[in-house]
Amino acid sequence: MKRIVCMGGGPAGLYSAILFKKALPGARIEVFERNQPDDTFGWGVVFSDKTMGNFQEADAESHGRIVDDFYHWDDIDVHFKGQMVRSGGHGFAGISRKKLLNILQERAAQLGVVQSFQAELDDDAAFEDADLVVVAEGVNSKTRARHADVFEPDIDVRKCRFIWLGTTQKFKAFTFAFEKTEHGWFQIHAYQFSKDLSTVIVETREETWAAHGLDSANTDQSIAFCEKLFAKYLGGAPLISNARHLRGSAWLNFNRVVCRRWHDGKRVLIGDAAHTAHFSIGSGTKLAMEDAISLVHHLSHAGDVDAGLLTYQNERSIEALKLQNSARNRMEWFENIGRYENLQPLQFTYSLLTGSQRIGHANLKLRDAKFIERVEQDLAQRHQVTGSRPPMFLPLRLRDMPLVNRVVVSPMAQYRARDGVPGDWHLVHYGARATGGAGLLFTEMTCTSADARITPGCTGLWNDAQRVGWRRIVDFVHAESDARICLQIGHAGRKGSTQVGWEQADHPLPKDNWPLWAPSALPYLPGISPVPQALDRARMQAITQDFVKSAQLGAAAGFDMLELHMAHGYLLASFLSPLTNQRLDEYGGSVANRLRFPLEVLQAVRTAWPSQKPLSVRISASDWAPGGLSETDLLQIARALVAAGADVLDISSGQTVPTQKPVYGRMWQTPFSDMLRNMLNVPTIAVGNIFEADHVNSIVAAGRADLCAIARPHLANPSWTLQQAAAQGYGPQHWPDPYKSAKGQLERNLERAAALVGPV
Repeated sequence: MKRIVCMGGGPAGLYSAILFKKALPGARIEVFERNQPDDTFGWGVVFSDKTMGNFQEADAESHGRIVDDFYHWDDIDVHFKGQMVRSGGHGFAGISRKKLLNILQERAAQLGVVQSFQAELDDDAAFEDADLVVVAEGVNSKTRARHADVFEPDIDVRKCRFIWLGTTQKFKAFTFAFEKTEHGWFQIHAYQFSKDLSTVIVETREETWAAHGLDSANTDQSIAFCEKLFAKYLGGAPLISNARHLRGSAWLNFNRVVCRRWHDGKRVLIGDAAHTAHFSIGSGTKLAMEDAISLVHHLSHAGDVDAGLLTYQNERSIEALKLQNSARNRMEWFENIGRYENLQPLQFTYSLLTGSQRIGHANLKLRDAKFIERVEQDLAQRHQVTGSRPPMFLPLRLRDMPLVNRVVVSPMAQYRARDGVPGDWHLVHYGARATGGAGLLFTEMTCTSADARITPGCTGLWNDAQRVGWRRIVDFVHAESDARICLQIGHAGRKGSTQVGWEQADHPLPKDNWPLWAPSALPYLPGISPVPQALDRARMQAITQDFVKSAQLGAAAGFDMLELHMAHGYLLASFLSPLTNQRLDEYGGSVANRLRFPLEVLQAVRTAWPSQKPLSVRISASDWAPGGLSETDLLQIARALVAAGADVLDISSGQTVPTQKPVYGRMWQTPFSDMLRNMLNVPTIAVGNIFEADHVNSIVAAGRADLCAIARPHLANPSWTLQQAAAQGYGPQHWPDPYKSAKGQLERNLERAAALVGPV
């Protein structure tokens, strides 16, 4: 490549130019920036110690200059409800954004990069002769907007307003402070980035901002409001804006940008033009500069620019998506401070620190063991147990049912029943996991009638033969373990009469199909699945009685807990979702009407189920499809279920329609549990890609759920809980007597392995 143009002179564009010039010294590298060299519209920039290692390897000269101007800190201070909680070991450093730009400008000039300022780039046609055009124009990229049909940006304007300010107050730690007003919460994100200056970002929800009249306030008036509200943290120092020249309000909404495609011919997006990460995670500039490292790596010696751009996007989009998902979690945490206002300051701080779901219990313990010791001791005291312990081993009581820990074996379909009767496979399956240490086991969805089954291999509970089969399993669990066992009952609805999971899932049986029922006559797979019959009132009453009978048989079989399956597009869930319930009678339309039949079933079952035993409801918190359940719908549904007798909500999502587009990731459904638990003050079960003990510890300690359901790890390892107890040195975990000789050996082996690895 002979000519490379960088559109935008921020960190992304300048760093790209520097690295391209180093890799291709004979090429003409140009940077075009619409502002003046000293213009900047932020204050400080934050990098982690790990990020700086990447920069040192990419360009030691600029890295050295940046390090020389760093202000480094390890602590995070959280001020909430009049208390300050400090945690350490975080290893971050700040630098003035203006200083960072000056360093990169000087380094670029030293290498021979041509820089042009006050260049309005309303058309990139002027660069037709360039071999590569790096679009580094930031979140409001004009080039991305001009070619939106190619880049396909998805821009999500978020719920909070923020104003980015500076101050001469010197913060000793990265500081979060929260103040409640008559209209809602405000918070600051503050950190020192030089010997004289600190950044202060003030953030609040849009409706709170407007209620205080800040929508009509100018910059000076906004600053005066913030100085008064956060005076006790500023120590008399003023707040300063470098955006007083802006017309209108200096308050902004954060725009979350995700682009489906990052390159078009010789144009390529990097940094905020391609993706944004909320400032609460401090990774925007990091992502941009690491984009530049990757871009230069893939293109500097590429014979084919198109191939190089493709491999660049394939590599960077994965890392960007990981950070964006974490940033989204953290962003939503700050958008919903009111959700957590009942937490005590210590747990509130823990919830904040783990809000991205990238940092967990174990990582915080490495950073600050004393902080985690305080958290564990506080949790132990609140649960009336002596000594601290990993949060996953805290006890819990639901009605009269005690649980020895917070680990749940998820409901996992086995498809091994005959005529609904659980057999030897089920005895071994559930027995192994009960003796494996989990506090609570769930049965697979056990169907309330023959025509309620998903597949011919599903278990059922509509006759005495099935009750006897289940009783054998329940008795074994009670006799040989400390576990409790929950019966999950449900009706497949329009998703019934299908092949088993390892065949053609969700597709109808080749023969011997049974009739399907649903709120509306809509097939699950159009053109493939049979069209179900819309339920009439008589059939609804019959199905309700089937649920009641299953609950009564479950009580007779000795189950400790009962769960109604109202998720995943099965019959009761199909009533709740507007995508599957298109009825025009009193059972369709509004949320209250769509709730009517599921509530009738719940109320009838709660009456039939023993009052001392808990009842759970599994719900899909999102349909992951346009026109599906809204957050408002979800909250109304959850409140109604709790009022009707649900003791705990089991929070899953999706599987309502085959066109769903979930956003997967670690613990990806936990935010739904977090929302319902903390907004409604109801116990919840978190599910969805929870596969490490650290996940369970973090979720429980932060108050995001009361129990964590783990599926695939329990399929691979029935003794998952026992092994995690040994790995964390939790000796009181119950082991079956015949297995106790393995306990000591496992603990010794893990200790030796840890000693060989050494401190992480």
